[in-house]
Amino acid sequence: MCDQEYFEKDRLEYEARGLITRRQFGVLVAAGISMALPAVANAQATGEKDVEIKTPDGTADAYFVYPSTGSAAAVLIWPDIFGLRPAMRTMAKRLASSGYSVLVVNPFYRVGKPTATGATPIAEMLPFRKGMSQAGDMSDAKAFIAWLDQQPQVNRNRKIGTQGYCMGGPMTFNTASAVPDRVGAVASFHGGGLVTKEGDPNSPHVLAAATKASFLIAIAETDDKQRPMEKDVLKATFAKASRPAEIEVYPAAHGWCPPDTTVYNEPAAEKAWARLLALYKTALA
Repeated sequence: MCDQEYFEKDRLEYEARGLITRRQFGVLVAAGISMALPAVANAQATGEKDVEIKTPDGTADAYFVYPSTGSAAAVLIWPDIFGLRPAMRTMAKRLASSGYSVLVVNPFYRVGKPTATGATPIAEMLPFRKGMSQAGDMSDAKAFIAWLDQQPQVNRNRKIGTQGYCMGGPMTFNTASAVPDRVGAVASFHGGGLVTKEGDPNSPHVLAAATKASFLIAIAETDDKQRPMEKDVLKATFAKASRPAEIEVYPAAHGWCPPDTTVYNEPAAEKAWARLLALYKTALA
């Protein structure tokens, strides 16, 4: 999971090694300067809107972006510890321009609507996690996917994808477990908490392996150093269940994918993005 001291240590190490492509990004974000992601080839025009979705625990705010014409396979994005913010909207819009109807949610809606960036001190974000649980993830996932299936921009004949970052990683696994008949593809990027204590039947990876989804699990090398056996547990579990799973350790620090974090690594992030599109192309066909 995101730990402020660990996160900062990674940033300093990667700056020293010259592996962070935007070392001053946190400063730029604080100054209100926007940085764009690489352009999408043959990008589709998109529509977008802010939405509110009823759940058993209240009303969740979210951002919905989709191709301007026709319907497409849906994707549910679970943000990292910094929540629903401009960077996540940018990533969602980029995915929509590649041909998907994308919903990014505020996972902290039970507590409030944080205003944050990838440079916000993590200690400031931890109170927003109050009341979050695996059961809550599954309840929310059912509500969000039911909402997506009511939208004309969503092709209900195609499976749904879900992707998550940091704490959003296990949320994607829980989503697949909650709605196994709809979720066809699951992607976790520097996810924390995918594997809980040994023998736990409710560990996200155990529940997810019982679904029929295909998986992409991208692990930061800094996380791998902290939990070197986790990748082996994941590989063994998904192999035993005969679940397609691409599991790879990336030469990057925890949090490297969203473009507003202080450890953003563009080359590694672009590789992960390409693997995500490849997963969706086959699993959501």
